[in-house]
Amino acid sequence: MAQFTRIEVATAMKETGLVPLFYHPNIEVSKKVLKACYDGGARLMEFTARGDFAHEVFGKLNKYAIKELPDMIMGVGSVTDGAAASRFIALGANFIVTPVLREDIVIVCNRRKVLWSAGCGSLSEIAKAEEMGCEIVKLFPGGTYRADFVKAIKGPQPWTSIMPTGGVSPTKESLESWFNAGVTCVGMGSKLISKNTEGSFDYKKIKELVKKALKIIDALK
Repeated sequence: MAQFTRIEVATAMKETGLVPLFYHPNIEVSKKVLKACYDGGARLMEFTARGDFAHEVFGKLNKYAIKELPDMIMGVGSVTDGAAASRFIALGANFIVTPVLREDIVIVCNRRKVLWSAGCGSLSEIAKAEEMGCEIVKLFPGGTYRADFVKAIKGPQPWTSIMPTGGVSPTKESLESWFNAGVTCVGMGSKLISKNTEGSFDYKKIKELVKKALKIIDALK
């Protein structure tokens, strides 16, 4: 069962402005990445369920967060159907992020009062998601869009809350362009969850990048 209400999750997304996201099949590595993000000031984490037995890793990771990092709001991304959404909600996911807009996912999340963010790539998709109850729309794939696209959406729909995922870097230039265009928050993966030259996660650098990104975002609000 979720530890946080969907209103609390949406508020945290808006107030912090940042949702780090990552996946790793090893639970001990995942714990260290999560702790580095937490120590950097992040209070949300999207575990991207892209590997075999990802639900088992998430279940253990969420138990760790509840016990050791009580303010950390754990969610799951890359959810593509209602059955998967149900599985992760049963493991305590506080929010569900999808690359697509699917009614079966919406029904599952709404019945459990769990925040969901659907991947949308057009104004029509965004409007449909909002009609179904989406609080914060995921602009996906974010790397194919520019900040001007967000600004264009906010013209006819100033109430729309948008989270681009992909195409965002933890730099002042990148964050400034997105937040000045009107995004509510941003999702960042590999550009934030840094690895060293040997291909291993650099936990110290992850902490520093998260802290730096949050400082920049706070100044832009």
